[in-house]
Amino acid sequence: MSKKFILPISIIILALGIFVGMKIQDAVSDDKISSQVRKFNDALEVTSRYYVDDVDSQKLTEDAIKGMLEGLDPHSVYISADQLKRVTEDFQGSFEGIGVEFDIINDTLTIVSPISGGPSEKLGIQAGDKIVKIDGVTSVKMSREDVPKKLKGPKGTKVNVTIVRAGLPDPLEFEITRDKIPIYSVDASFMYNDEVGYVKVSRFSATTYDEFMKAMGDLKNQGMKKVVLDLRGDPGGYLDQAFKMASEFIPAGKKIVYTKSRIRDFNEEYVSEGGIYNDIPLIVLVNGGSASASEIVAGAVQDWDRGLIIGETTFGKGLVQRQFDLPDGSAFRVTTARYYTPTGRLIQKGYEGNKYKETANADVEGDNIEHTNDIQDSARPEYTTFGGRKVFGGGGITPDYIIKLDTLTDYSVQLRRLNLFYIFTERYMSSNRNNIESRFKTAGEFRDGFQVDDGMLSDLKNMASEKEVAFNEDEFNKDKEFIKTSIKSQIARDLWGNNGTYVVWVENDDQFLKAITMFEESIKLAKLKQ
Repeated sequence: MSKKFILPISIIILALGIFVGMKIQDAVSDDKISSQVRKFNDALEVTSRYYVDDVDSQKLTEDAIKGMLEGLDPHSVYISADQLKRVTEDFQGSFEGIGVEFDIINDTLTIVSPISGGPSEKLGIQAGDKIVKIDGVTSVKMSREDVPKKLKGPKGTKVNVTIVRAGLPDPLEFEITRDKIPIYSVDASFMYNDEVGYVKVSRFSATTYDEFMKAMGDLKNQGMKKVVLDLRGDPGGYLDQAFKMASEFIPAGKKIVYTKSRIRDFNEEYVSEGGIYNDIPLIVLVNGGSASASEIVAGAVQDWDRGLIIGETTFGKGLVQRQFDLPDGSAFRVTTARYYTPTGRLIQKGYEGNKYKETANADVEGDNIEHTNDIQDSARPEYTTFGGRKVFGGGGITPDYIIKLDTLTDYSVQLRRLNLFYIFTERYMSSNRNNIESRFKTAGEFRDGFQVDDGMLSDLKNMASEKEVAFNEDEFNKDKEFIKTSIKSQIARDLWGNNGTYVVWVENDDQFLKAITMFEESIKLAKLKQ
C-alpha cells in the first residue's frame, strides 16, 4: 500500500515545490524592483533638494526613463505626450485641420499641395499659394513647428488666411472651416502601361490595407494583369496591416510571419487567410528605408517564392514593441518579441544597447545588377525558400536582384537641400500653367509629351547661382537626367498630385525599370498560369 501512494505523493510534493519556488521567485523579483524604485526615488529627492539650481523633476524622471530604455535596444523608447499625439495622428490615418501640405520657402509659408477632398482644396486654394497672414497676424518668418499650431484645430472651427497668388495683384482672403483630414499611406497608384500596375505604400497605418485594396481594385478595373508593389522608404507600422496585405498575395494556410518571446502569451503566428490577388504576377521594390512591416511583406513573398524582390537590402528591424501608456498622457514602448519570416529568418540586424552594429552588406559586392544567389556572405546565415532558393537572414531582406542607385553629386545635393526644384517650378508655373493644362490632360500624356528644355535648365542654373550654389559642369552633366526628371516630376505634382510625381519619376528609376523586365521570371518562380 505504501508503494501505491508513493507516486501520487511525490507528484504532489513536486508540484507544491514548483508552486512555492515560483512564489518565492516572484517575491524576490518584486523585492528587487521595489528596492530599485526606492533607490531612484532617493536619488531624485536628494537631487531636487540640494542641486545648485532649481530642477524640473518631471524632466529628470523622463530622462531617467529614456536612459533605462536606451540600454535595452534601438526601438524601446519613451514618447512624450506631444510626440504621442503626432505619432497617433500619423498611424490612425487622419487629423483635423485645413488640409494642406506646406513648406517654408524664403521665410514664407507656401502651399506645396492641398490635400484631396480637404476644405482648402474645396475653396480653390492652390499649390504655390503663399499664406502671409493667419487670423490677421503675419505668418512671414513663422517656424515649421509653429504652423500646425495655427492651422490645425477641432473639426468645425474656423481660421482666416490671407493668400498671395502669383499673377494676381491683390491678396485673397479665405475663411476655412477645419475638418477631418485623411493621411494617406498609399502615396500613388496608376497603370504604367496596358498591363502593369504600380502601387506605392509609404507606411502601414490603420487605414493602409483598405487604401491598398481600393487602389488594387481601381487598377484591376483598368486592366491590370501584373503589379509592382513599391515599399521603398516605408518604415513600417501596424503588423496586422502587413499581414492582411501579404495575405492578398499568398494562398490561404501559409504562414506569413511569427513572433517569439520569453513570455508565452506574446508568441503569435499569422497564417494567410487567402486573398483575391493570389495569382497576379508580383514584384516588390525595397531599399534600406524599408523596415518592420515592409520586411514582413517582402520576407513572406520571398520565402514562398511568390514573387521577386528587387532593389537594395532592407533596414533589418525585426523587433516587436508594445506600447504602455502613462498617467500624464505620455507612453513608452518596450520590445517584447522578435519576428521571423516563414522559413525562420530573423530579420533584425545586430545591436548593442540602442546602437546598431556595423555589419557586412551584400549590396556592396558584385556588379550594379546581380542575382542574390550568386552572393557569398559568410557574415549572414543562409536559409532556403520553400522553392529551394538561397536567401539570407540576420540583417534585413536581401533582394533577389540588387540594383544600386547612382549617388548624386554635390551640385544636385545642394539643389535639393535649398529646395530649388520646387522654387523653380513655382516660378515656371506662374507663367506656364495654362499652356501645360491645355496641352496635357493626364499625367501620362505629360510624361510622354513634355520635355525639360535647355532654356529651363539655364534658368535653374541661374537661380542656383543666385543662391550661391557654384556651377560645376561635370557634376551637372553627370546628374542631368536626374535634374530634368526632378523638374518634370515637380510640375506633374503641381497639376496631378502625388500620382503625377510618380508617373513621371519611374521613367528615370533604374530599380523600377529593372522590375518591369522581370515579370516572366516572377511568373515561373511562383508557378503561375498565364
